[in-house]
Amino acid sequence: MKNSGGLEGRGAGLPSLRHSDGITLIELIVVVSVIGILVIALGFSFQGWRGKYQVESEIKEMYVDLMNARARALQRNRVHFVRLATTSYTIYEDTAPAPDGNGTLETGTDTLVVSKNVEPAHPLTWNDFSDVQINFSQRGLSRDNKTICSNTDFDADYDCIIISASRINLGKLTTAIPAPAGGACDSANCVAK
Repeated sequence: MKNSGGLEGRGAGLPSLRHSDGITLIELIVVVSVIGILVIALGFSFQGWRGKYQVESEIKEMYVDLMNARARALQRNRVHFVRLATTSYTIYEDTAPAPDGNGTLETGTDTLVVSKNVEPAHPLTWNDFSDVQINFSQRGLSRDNKTICSNTDFDADYDCIIISASRINLGKLTTAIPAPAGGACDSANCVAK
């Protein structure tokens, strides 16, 4: 009689485990392929998220600068000017001639308050392209009704600003500006949030 010790018959009918020490080449190719597909998908998702974040960040930063220019005009009792360009904007305080200026922007002598660049990949556009200036009076009121938009395909939560005589509102475009959507940069297309 053999010394069984209760081990006989325990593995009966089960496949041998001696060939399962590693993985097959096919299993390795499948795993690498799945990982590659996930990396590519996440890369596209990350680029879209990053673009949305940049657009929203720039619009919010511009909104804060416009609100500060309005408050500063009221506080200092001086006209403030905002000059727009597609890839930048600047804010001036009317200080020339001293002490309180003359209500006209003179870039060489008026005080530069803010000068910021915008990412060229999503330039600024506005409703009246011939008028590149926004004026805030000594009472902090705007003489211009303007809508400023980010000209991009990214679907950011905030991508436009509506400026009226007494308000500045962040908004979202209902129809994107670039083709093929071809929306307009105006207060009808920019819904205040």
